[in-house]
Amino acid sequence: MDNRKIVFLTGTRADFGKIKGLISAVEDKEHFQPYIFVTGMHLMHEYGYTLLEVERCGYEHIHTFSNHTHETTMDLTLAKTIEGFSAYVKEIQPDLIVVHGDRVEALAGAIVGSLNNILVAHIEGGEISGTIDELIRHSVSKLSHIHYTSNDEAKKRLIQMGELPESIYTIGSPDIDVMFSDGLPTIEEVKNYYEIPFNTYAVAMYHPVTTEVDTIKSDAINFVQALKRSNKNYVLIFPNNDLGSQFIIEAYAELKQNPKFRIFPSIRFEYFLTLLKNSEFMIGNSSAGVREAPYYGIPSIDIGTRQKNRVKLSSVVNCDAIVDNIVNAIDRIGSIELKKMRIFGFGDSASLFLKSLESKDIWSIDHQKQFKDIDDA
Repeated sequence: MDNRKIVFLTGTRADFGKIKGLISAVEDKEHFQPYIFVTGMHLMHEYGYTLLEVERCGYEHIHTFSNHTHETTMDLTLAKTIEGFSAYVKEIQPDLIVVHGDRVEALAGAIVGSLNNILVAHIEGGEISGTIDELIRHSVSKLSHIHYTSNDEAKKRLIQMGELPESIYTIGSPDIDVMFSDGLPTIEEVKNYYEIPFNTYAVAMYHPVTTEVDTIKSDAINFVQALKRSNKNYVLIFPNNDLGSQFIIEAYAELKQNPKFRIFPSIRFEYFLTLLKNSEFMIGNSSAGVREAPYYGIPSIDIGTRQKNRVKLSSVVNCDAIVDNIVNAIDRIGSIELKKMRIFGFGDSASLFLKSLESKDIWSIDHQKQFKDIDDA
């Protein structure tokens, strides 16, 4: 097999946690050359400058590009990312571009690949959630030639969208590999590293809902007031950098001197998993509350509409962003049914990903996309 150049695009701490194991699997093989294009939140100091986490992995080919715009609108971020990534792709001439999820960086990567006749692989397409993420995710899928889904339900949705069944590989969610690996730090190591004094605590993450920008500020204030009223300890992590994130960060400002809270711009992925695994519960509107938390048997409170179409689980309590409702959900979180689930894979995503790349089938996929109609029968 000829050496294949594979570009992995990452724009956030979250998507890097998902694809890190895939990059490492490729890096270990002589006939593949991975390149990592790092952009987005990774290069923003106010969100923890998580480029350092990428560099810590020791990959040989890392390229950085700042796509931040002063207007912080998603369309301009998309345009700038396309410009930067297009120049990089023309320099590297990759055989495959790998993107993950539903961020504008993934959309930029898929646009650049498809318009330059380069194969694009999409990780975790075919899923449903809410807000603008839904539109972006499905758009990325339609611009991609290869799909790595987390389960058969996602595969069915892609087929419903006209994607070819032979282009879809169900490998599970790649972060499950990390969640149950032997490489996670102990809870004592994590608490010492981040100076977290709590014996018991909950993990809180609240992101802006871009389709509800008019209420983000008031919702964030309600979220903070509810956490304060609950009188519990919280490890609070900054939101992503979508439109409206500044309102959430401003709401967090009044918690800085509160001894019940430890607030962080970002937490290393493996350290975050250990914190989640040992928490009382998770609260906010992050996908981690409806995916990673249930895998650990940790209950979660999902606020608002950001994850409204995700899988419904008995360990996830849904409520709207009203102070009393959030407090009530916190009060009853300890009594809900706990049941671990295994619907996003079994921790072998990296090996399944590598197996697909080592076959000839993927590299012979037609660059000209085909649409498959669903049979009437």
